[in-house]
Amino acid sequence: MRIVVFAGPTISHEHARGVLDAEYLPPASQGDVLRAARSLPWGIGIIDGYFQSVPAVWHKEVLWAMSNGVHVYGASSMGALRAVELETFGMIGVGAVFDAFRSGVLEDDDEVALAHGPIESGFFKGSEPLVNIRATLGSAVRHGVISEGTHDILVRVAKALFYPERRYERVIADATAAGASLEECEQFRSWLAGGRVDVKRDDALALLRRMATDVAQSQGPKQVSFHFNHTVFWDHLCDA
Repeated sequence: MRIVVFAGPTISHEHARGVLDAEYLPPASQGDVLRAARSLPWGIGIIDGYFQSVPAVWHKEVLWAMSNGVHVYGASSMGALRAVELETFGMIGVGAVFDAFRSGVLEDDDEVALAHGPIESGFFKGSEPLVNIRATLGSAVRHGVISEGTHDILVRVAKALFYPERRYERVIADATAAGASLEECEQFRSWLAGGRVDVKRDDALALLRRMATDVAQSQGPKQVSFHFNHTVFWDHLCDA
């Protein structure tokens, strides 16, 4: 059964193929899920999506896909956001990022955003997603690398930065300027080499494994309880 997955900076297509046999496409933008769903694959996985330079994936695309029997999963980044918003309609969310947004622990879209290069660069990462920074700092506290106080300052300065500027060196520098312990920040800097947590990648892997399990169980077409309503705006997207 055919599966389509939209991924980019969160997990490489090569890495993903080792977990799930699927057609891997770059991060999704508006219209991409509709185009993928028109061929009626068994499932679509949304991990990464564009949002600033082009219009983001439209909720209506996901609803149309599911109403036509396509299973749609989301995790890690744009996929997690859409899954929280559309869980009631049947989209399946996977992972810690999805859970954090669903529970209200996280609310802002910038938590998953990062700057990255084009596909030709392998989606080179130019910044660190805040959800990864939070997870890494939490691990540093648990390992006794930094105190709760230093943790709180680091989180605060990271949140205050515009997402393309979120890099550990910048966060550490801003935290020390804000009064964080220089000794603890240096300990944290040294610990980072082996201590970084990539919760977005972990969630992407969880999504791929979930899809692999579900397709292996030969689940039939997606069944939904809602009626898909056409609108003028939807028709414009379909005609684009």
